[in-house]
Amino acid sequence: MAMSRLLALLLLSLVMPARASQPVKVACVGDSITQGVGAQRGKSYPSQLQQILGDGHVVANFGVSGRTLLRKGDFPYWNEQKYRDSLAMKPDVVVIMLGTNDTKPHNWKHEKEFAADYHDLVKSFQDLPSKPKVYVCRPCPVPGRGNFGINEENVQKLIPRIDALAKELGCGVIDMHAALSEHPEMLPDRVHPNTAGAAEMAKAAASVLSRR
Repeated sequence: MAMSRLLALLLLSLVMPARASQPVKVACVGDSITQGVGAQRGKSYPSQLQQILGDGHVVANFGVSGRTLLRKGDFPYWNEQKYRDSLAMKPDVVVIMLGTNDTKPHNWKHEKEFAADYHDLVKSFQDLPSKPKVYVCRPCPVPGRGNFGINEENVQKLIPRIDALAKELGCGVIDMHAALSEHPEMLPDRVHPNTAGAAEMAKAAASVLSRR
């Protein structure tokens, strides 16, 4: 009887379709650059990343314009529903790109708290039950005199802090700065990448994520 049951189960497994593997959930966290300001509608870097990665991934855009990483910044990402939604997604992969708005003079006065706040943000994802792999991004370059108070001088000061944090917490690093540093024409307002710039960012992210 036991042998007959075993054979029946074996035959059933042969005729039943294999259960499809679950897609990898990717949460893109950030400010207006992640949201897609400056790019054509539907062509943000997360949208273009989805196209590159294909059906095996679900890429969700949790970008909110104007937001800071600093808790004491003028518009902290911490306070946003998008942040809570990104946690609730229980992602497998998290890509964080914040810091651009933190370079504004009125936010930069809190810059000594940047590393600690970034540490806490990364840990809030790493401590999720899904145990996602977290990637932190070097911010996009800011050509010339910048705009909206955003400036390259302070971006350059953030990059080594982001690199050090990645090493400390075992995060991957995606170099969005290098992806656009030779293409100021892709940042027409000197802050936000256009559609072509968002494509370069998506390629940079896909290249790193494919090695995870």
